[in-house]
Amino acid sequence: MAACTATLFDTKPGWATRVAERNAALLAQQSMRRRGVRTPEVIFAHHIDNSRLVKAADPVRARQMRTFSAALTVLFSLIMFYGLQHFNAIENSYRIESEKQVRDQLREENRQLRLNEAQLSQPGRIDGMARQLGMSEPQPGQVVHATTHIDNGAPVLAQVNAPASNPVN
Repeated sequence: MAACTATLFDTKPGWATRVAERNAALLAQQSMRRRGVRTPEVIFAHHIDNSRLVKAADPVRARQMRTFSAALTVLFSLIMFYGLQHFNAIENSYRIESEKQVRDQLREENRQLRLNEAQLSQPGRIDGMARQLGMSEPQPGQVVHATTHIDNGAPVLAQVNAPASNPVN
């Protein structure tokens, strides 16, 4: 039973060909009409005098523009202030890092100098170098050690010390 059903299109075998012929004829007529008379394009120059027109001030728009300008100014100022702080922080961090490196170098140099001072001030080393240069130990009484510290600002009692080698007559 399903094989016997037919549609409306199947019952009229010449319908599709008639529609195609009609469309072709209409298309040919349109192209003929287009080729026949062309509409010329004409452009007229218009001289308009707007010198008498004056733009009326809009107070609402002016207030909006002032508000917008003020908001942009505040925003720009905040952004510039943030940028200034940010770049100063970066610059300070670079400066601090370089100063830390200088501090570490100075500490290392100070350590080297203290080590060098300790090596150079060893009494055994000094004694050995003095013997190589032909120096001898000092005679008794040749070296005088200052045991008292003289304070330049303190008062001093006057005293006379007689030389030990020449008696006074």
